[in-house]
Amino acid sequence: MVKQSSTRKPQGFRYEEIADQVTQLIEQGTYRPGDRIPSVRQMSLQKEVSISSVLQAYLLLESRGVIEARPQSGYYVSRHGNLNLPEPEVSSPSLDPSRVNLHELVMMVMRDSLNPDLAQLGAAMPNLELLPTERMNRIMARLARTASRGMHRYQLPPGVEELRVQIAQRAVNCGCQFSPSDIVITSGGTEAIDLCLHAVCKPGDIVAIESPMYFGTLQIIEVQGLRALEIPTNPRDGISLGALQFAIEHNPIKAVVTISNFSNPHGSCIPDEKKKDLVELLERYDIPLIDNDVSGELYFTEKRPLTTKAYDKKGLVMLCSSFSKDISPSLRVGWVAPGRYKNEVEWLKFTLSAATATLPQMAIAEFLESGGYDHQLRRIRREYANNVVMLSQAVMRTFPAGTRVTRPSGGYVLWVQLPENVDSLELYSLALKGGITLTPGYLFSPSNHFYNFIRLNAAAWNLSIERALERLGGMVVELAGRS
Repeated sequence: MVKQSSTRKPQGFRYEEIADQVTQLIEQGTYRPGDRIPSVRQMSLQKEVSISSVLQAYLLLESRGVIEARPQSGYYVSRHGNLNLPEPEVSSPSLDPSRVNLHELVMMVMRDSLNPDLAQLGAAMPNLELLPTERMNRIMARLARTASRGMHRYQLPPGVEELRVQIAQRAVNCGCQFSPSDIVITSGGTEAIDLCLHAVCKPGDIVAIESPMYFGTLQIIEVQGLRALEIPTNPRDGISLGALQFAIEHNPIKAVVTISNFSNPHGSCIPDEKKKDLVELLERYDIPLIDNDVSGELYFTEKRPLTTKAYDKKGLVMLCSSFSKDISPSLRVGWVAPGRYKNEVEWLKFTLSAATATLPQMAIAEFLESGGYDHQLRRIRREYANNVVMLSQAVMRTFPAGTRVTRPSGGYVLWVQLPENVDSLELYSLALKGGITLTPGYLFSPSNHFYNFIRLNAAAWNLSIERALERLGGMVVELAGRS
């Protein structure tokens, strides 16, 4: 009698099938980042397989970074996304400093970002639906009704004391020990960086920057007539200290600018030990570090990363931040802890804009003191962690082979490396015709180093955005297919 062949896979491969099925459920959104998946025993009963097969499957998913085990709790979908996604390459910019000339391109992109008829995948705007708008409106309305005439005075630098107290208290969570008197309130984070560069540089000076670097900072460098020296940067752990030291030894660098926690556009986060090494390196050469921590609170891990300011022993770190990403971009409230340069920054603040509006400062101070800010942050961290994973997985599904995507552990932007023959400006024009905006990589380098990169905003994820991304993927496929 001839034996019938079996179509069933050997038992040794059953765990791979289970791992693939769980991965598919996660990619489809059935299980989202942070969700608990079925226990080993539940999955064993559902799939009618042995517990050892399920354990093997879960161990495989752990090694891939898809799920994570929590002691005495079970298995959960990782908030870091699928760690097997191919990452962009480490940048390799020019060794020479460059003048910045990006304002026309920046203004074109920003104008398109205000068009409500376009699917907004470009500008790094927070998801307005996740902001505490109603709560802030109530606070400001009550303050406006009940506050004394003193609220209508100029709140000259350093700004409203109640707000500076709250900022100083929160700074303990990221390793900082400074007092309210060490803080200057600014009109947004951009002004904080502008004031810092004004305080330590003059036209023609060289500023070392991460490459790529947020185009808002590049605009400040352009306006001030400075020269930018791009330093190679890893998409996961930030600026290359070896390359930075080489640059310092061969150039008269006056300041270094970083976004050490969840950079824009990389999403990279410099490990805490490397932050310490960075600060110590600059201390040896007495070079100030201007560090933008605007996304530092938007972490997806269990613990907030420290700031470079936590390792500052000489007052050289000028830590900047704002509440634009997590409370309201329109209130225009930021701050800086400028270390030894506090007097210069205060004077420049008074000279350039006199004061930051009082009512928004008071409202944010009350929101922080009430505990509402912590509740708000927990909510948006969950949403942004999920949205980043969903967007990155959708990019890998719909974009052509050769595409690379960053793996941010905080913030809400993705840096996407396209096949080499795809020009991001050409893609930008094509996307506009299809009702989509994005941010071309040209904006993040004064030397046009990132022509085949784009930045995507993952602050929101819904069916409309998913369909827009599918259309965008089709455009990239079309451009990549041309010789």
